[in-house]
Amino acid sequence: MTSLPQHPSEGTERERPSRAIARAAQALAAAGVAAPRAEAELLAAYVLGVPRGRLALAGGFTADDLGRFDALVARRVAREPLQHLTGVAGFRHLELAVGPGVFVPRPETELLAGWGVEQGRRRGAPLVVDLCSGSGAIALAVAQELPAARVVAVERSPAALAWLRRNAADRAAAGDTPIEVVAADVTDPGLLADLVGRVDVLLCNPPYVPRSVSVPPEVAGHDPDEAVFAGADGLTVIRPVIARAAELLRPGGALGIEHDDTHGGAVPGLLAADGRFVAVAEHRDLVDRPRFATASRRADGQHAAGEPAWQTGSS
Repeated sequence: MTSLPQHPSEGTERERPSRAIARAAQALAAAGVAAPRAEAELLAAYVLGVPRGRLALAGGFTADDLGRFDALVARRVAREPLQHLTGVAGFRHLELAVGPGVFVPRPETELLAGWGVEQGRRRGAPLVVDLCSGSGAIALAVAQELPAARVVAVERSPAALAWLRRNAADRAAAGDTPIEVVAADVTDPGLLADLVGRVDVLLCNPPYVPRSVSVPPEVAGHDPDEAVFAGADGLTVIRPVIARAAELLRPGGALGIEHDDTHGGAVPGLLAADGRFVAVAEHRDLVDRPRFATASRRADGQHAAGEPAWQTGSS
């Protein structure tokens, strides 16, 4: 385990945040953390109880502060997720409570949520369903940005459901439109039977990593396995989600599914082959990797005679 450089004895003196941050950034960089300076600053801001942008104006670290800070940095050096250390994950305009038992939402998923918000905005007061909701990131972002929407979040894991319900209660208390939380398995062919043919927008960030793929330590050691991996090809959840989405969506309804960056052809291909979707498109993330696929439910509600073509889109 990497050990942190020791801070000097300071008696009753406070240590400037910049010195502690520099030491921490060095230790984080040596441990392979991708953004060591930024993460050191975020941990310092967390300990001092100030926004990151006001660190330069903050008082120095007390001895107790330094002890807390060094302990957190040591845990991050061991590749415990930053969000587990601070207890929150930023997502669009939200801060969500996260921790052991729930998948930490990623920045790239904000693109899918934003696409869903735009689709919902075109429909006035839409019914939006978020499958594999986890912490509730997508559902709660939609509810905040589309206050007229009815939003239903579906999650199976009891541990994740606890975080989802906590975040839903927090956002409702803050004044956002309350969401509906449903405990269910998204691969159930009878999922949300009362909503068949009524959903305007369906969004899903499912488990999608192929079992053979190596993932970073933060994922392998901390994100729930069932929220990450989905069989040998990574598509064992996406296949039934597509089939059920075709039943739940109203004619003209919109579907968006996040997927692995190796699925840029596979997921659009599955949507096209289903026969009940048109306008199938692939979207890339901010570093130009295939990231999510979208489609519209056929306006006539029927299957196509052949397999429709799909195209590459942009996020």
